[in-house]
Amino acid sequence: MDPLNHELYENARKRIKQKRYLFMHFVLFFVAAIFMLVFEKLVGIGIQYPNWSYWAITIWAFLFILHFVNVFITKRFMNKQWEREEIDKLVEKQKRRIQELQKKVEKQYPTDNSSVNQNPTE
Repeated sequence: MDPLNHELYENARKRIKQKRYLFMHFVLFFVAAIFMLVFEKLVGIGIQYPNWSYWAITIWAFLFILHFVNVFITKRFMNKQWEREEIDKLVEKQKRRIQELQKKVEKQYPTDNSSVNQNPTE
């Protein structure tokens, strides 16, 4: 398998793994939310802190939303290809800046090529 196909395969495998973890997170969240609600209502746990399960579910839902955004928005657009493009842009910007500085230096301190190329025997 050539390197490009191998890299594409690895990226696809990582994306599938991220999506699988997200779906597992959703199923766990859903089952646990139902369990907390039933447990609080039927068993009566939380008499000191009524509606504790709503707070726990709300916090967990927020964390799930962050996970969702990370998988489907952040990782989708900021992948290896995006990283390479950004690195290439920065390298080009640095090269242009070095050329500009080099031109400034050459302009301020010109080298006298005629004296350097003179034959010492003349």
